[in-house]
Amino acid sequence: MLQKAMGSRKNFYDGSRKMNRYLNCVEDLLEDESVLRLDSYSQHIGTSRLQHSLNVSYYSYLFSKLLGCDFRSAARAGILHDLYLYDRHTDKTDENHVFRHPREALKNAAMLTELNDIEKDAIIKHMWPLSKGFPKYKESYCVSAADKYSAALEFTFQLGKKVKNFINAS
Repeated sequence: MLQKAMGSRKNFYDGSRKMNRYLNCVEDLLEDESVLRLDSYSQHIGTSRLQHSLNVSYYSYLFSKLLGCDFRSAARAGILHDLYLYDRHTDKTDENHVFRHPREALKNAAMLTELNDIEKDAIIKHMWPLSKGFPKYKESYCVSAADKYSAALEFTFQLGKKVKNFINAS
């Protein structure tokens, strides 16, 4: 199942001791069908929600290790922070997606695994400063920062590919 979650990205995640320590934190989550289903949803331009969650999880892990925080909880919250199983582009409600999806992700994550207080806070507050209230834990800030950093990289690299393709087509 882990190979299915990693897909063509398996080589990137395979091999190093650092990466194996990271995978030990999240491997059980990457074997769950609801997490694997995230690969069928688009998150950002050319990035699946699963790939985005892997990116956020790994950067959360690294940031938390650097700060001496609970890196396991941060990595797990990173995988689970966008565990909402609807297409935000087509499933429209009266409630803004920015405020709705953290609650949906927390609800789905709680059905999947037992969550500690750090993981709950990081999932529900990952949209900070737009979320209600400040994050309670350093790990929550790590997940929020990793989410924004990952999104910026995903947009930048995909936009760069589109510009390159446009220039080459001209």
